[in-house]
Amino acid sequence: MSNVLEEMKTRRSIRKFKPDAIPQEFLDQIIEAGTYAANGRGAQNVIIIQVTNKEKRDEIAKKNAEIMGSEGDPFYGAPAILIVLGKKDWPTHVYDGSLVMGNLMLAAHDLGIGSCWIHRAKEEFESSWGRELLASLGIEDEYEGIGHCALGYVDGDYPDVIPRKENRVFYLK
Repeated sequence: MSNVLEEMKTRRSIRKFKPDAIPQEFLDQIIEAGTYAANGRGAQNVIIIQVTNKEKRDEIAKKNAEIMGSEGDPFYGAPAILIVLGKKDWPTHVYDGSLVMGNLMLAAHDLGIGSCWIHRAKEEFESSWGRELLASLGIEDEYEGIGHCALGYVDGDYPDVIPRKENRVFYLK
C-alpha cells in the first residue's frame, strides 16, 4: 500500500494540542500541499491564511466561540491555524476549499502534526469583523470561509482508527 493511502487510513481529528510552536518549515510544507489540491478548471481560487500570532489566534478563537455560543477554545489549544477561504463568485469554491482542507490535514499527519477541521469560518468572514480582517491583509475580493485547520502536536494518545461502516459503497456494472 502506498504511503498516501496509509496516511488516509490513519489520520484522525485531534482535539487536544500541546502549546509547542510548529516550525515554519513544516507549516510551509503543509500549506504547499493545500495549494496542490484539485480545483475547478484549475482556477486556484482558494486562499489560505496562516495564523501563528497568539494574540490574533486567540482573537479568531474568541469570534469562533461566540458564533458557536461558547466561551471555550474551539481550536483545542492548537498553536497554529490555517484558514481556508474560497472566492465567492466561483461556482466550485466550497468543494475546492474542502479539497484544500483535506490536503492540509493529510500533509500535517504525514509530518507528525495533529489537525482538526473547525467550522464556522463562513459565519466569521460574513461578519464585518471578518471582512475587516481580510481587508487588513489586502484581500479585496469576496471570499467565503470554508474552514479552519487547527494544527499542533498531539497532547496525549493518538485516537484509534475506528472500523469503517458497511454498506457505503454500491456498484453499477
